[in-house]
Amino acid sequence: MRTRIVGLAVLAAVLAIGLFGVPLAAGVLKYMLNDERANLLRVADSAAAAVTADVLRGNTPTELHEPKDGTHLAVYVDRGHRILGIGPEGGDKPVYHALHDSEITTGNLDGDLVVAVPVTHDSDVIGAVRAASPRATIYRQVALVWLGMLGLAGLAIGTVWLVARRQARRLARPLEELSAAARRLGQGDFSVRTTPADIPEIDSVGSALNSTAGRLDDMLARERSFSADASHQLRTPLTGLRLRLEAALDRPGQDLRHAITDGIAAADRLEQTIEELLALARDTRSSNVTPLDVPGLLEEIEAGWHDRLAAQDRTLRVAVDPQAPVSLASTAAVRQVLTVLLDNAATHGSGTVSVAVRNAAEALAIDVSDEGAGITAPEPELFTRRSRLADGHGIGLALARSLAEAEGGRLRLTRPAPPTFTLLIPAQA
Repeated sequence: MRTRIVGLAVLAAVLAIGLFGVPLAAGVLKYMLNDERANLLRVADSAAAAVTADVLRGNTPTELHEPKDGTHLAVYVDRGHRILGIGPEGGDKPVYHALHDSEITTGNLDGDLVVAVPVTHDSDVIGAVRAASPRATIYRQVALVWLGMLGLAGLAIGTVWLVARRQARRLARPLEELSAAARRLGQGDFSVRTTPADIPEIDSVGSALNSTAGRLDDMLARERSFSADASHQLRTPLTGLRLRLEAALDRPGQDLRHAITDGIAAADRLEQTIEELLALARDTRSSNVTPLDVPGLLEEIEAGWHDRLAAQDRTLRVAVDPQAPVSLASTAAVRQVLTVLLDNAATHGSGTVSVAVRNAAEALAIDVSDEGAGITAPEPELFTRRSRLADGHGIGLALARSLAEAEGGRLRLTRPAPPTFTLLIPAQA
């Protein structure tokens, strides 16, 4: 690309210089020849005026004042007889026309530029003056001018070459960066970004590439986040399923139908959790929002967490305020938030785990607490993903807060000891 840009620029410069330079060179030659003819005419006129008196009396002029630029003068009378100066002995065609036609005549003879001027007295032609100069002298002067023009043309072409190289480098560098960015993007580096080049067409391509890289990076981040969130959220139902199966194995000879039924229900909850996490991660939930089913959600919580807490000799207490407002928040999102809070209470807390649903100033509030010693980590670090101060994986609370905020709500640590988390979600208007 750089070679083509430079080649086209130089070719355009050569064509432009040729289109203007060749006619100009021809014009210079023509101008120099005309100027030399005019100079010869002035010299011949001066010489004719100087010899008129001598020729009229029939005397031979004593001398002619020839210029020092190589111009030769000659005086002719009668039928072309040369009486003074340097020139052909019998005259030539310009001299003949000057003597017989009384005309100023010019011509090119034997490499000389010739001008013949008649010498007159009372309208009678009494002689002629011939002025001649070598054309080679004129051509040398023209050659010097042409050499200067060629030098200027070379300087112009060199300048165009330098400017074209700079512009080619300026145009090619953004394209090379785009190519490198595209290769990095193809190799999986979605953090690649291009810098503006102040060239609209190239910047448009770079912007499209940046948008593509950003979308791919976001998609990959969501998939990675989903993998981490799914692994975190599936631990609880898997633990419940394992407890049920172990309890069935501890009672040999017992009818396993109940254990199998519970296992199938736990597997259904696992499938539901995976589908909900996928929908929340990809934001593919239906736009037809239905009111949050608080009683059904609490019933699921009691059924799912009773056995796990009982295995730790702990109890689950659920309380619902009859005045609690209706919310249009996603049931899946609220279920996952409560799952995180209950899992933290079961893993890091102690004593009775309480879930309370209440009215909180035109918002639905759900409090999850236990009787543990309390939380000492500051709240910003508590909800930071993979925080260095996290007791566990550092994923659950960050996920829960992001899900709450996605529903227009908030998740806060309202009391550090005993630890109480409150989920606030907007009530239906």
